[in-house]
Amino acid sequence: MALTLLTPPAAEPVALADARAHLRLDATEEDALLGSLLTAARMAVEAAARYALLPQSWRLTLDDWPTQPVEIPLAPVLTLDAVRVATIGGSMLTIDPAFYEVDTTGTPPRLAARRGQAWPMPATRLAGIAIDFTAGHAAAAEVPAPLKQAILLLAAHWFENREPVPLGAKAELPAMVAALIAPYRRLHL
Repeated sequence: MALTLLTPPAAEPVALADARAHLRLDATEEDALLGSLLTAARMAVEAAARYALLPQSWRLTLDDWPTQPVEIPLAPVLTLDAVRVATIGGSMLTIDPAFYEVDTTGTPPRLAARRGQAWPMPATRLAGIAIDFTAGHAAAAEVPAPLKQAILLLAAHWFENREPVPLGAKAELPAMVAALIAPYRRLHL
């Protein structure tokens, strides 16, 4: 199983102006750095929680169909965009959406063939199934406030502490950031 980002979010859930206000910065000469720190902090929060904050397109690639419904490893899922399977000719055949059902609100979100249907087998042994989906909240206003605060605190922490982690030390999220993320974290068993 592989998860590949196809299209990143078009914006960040925490505005540059909000980060500048949090850090009490009046000048704009460090906006490029602060913007990249906001992006990195968002990515770190998303990775720690396995939770997409704003709309972003992903591809889940499988070798074979599982016996249980397919668990989509990222939430919340806004849309399931396409389910494709490899053909003998090497192309990918799109499966009709009427053939399957999707539970985007479940934990985890899931995909299954409808009752009485069986998934078509891919013609290749490796990476023969591609499931494209869009994950994240529809707008920044819908992103939970604790996750926005975690991004803001982490970006500020990195802004104030620009040195890398010392050799031999473990790179961890600051405790307050981890605590803000914890209620949203999706565990993988």
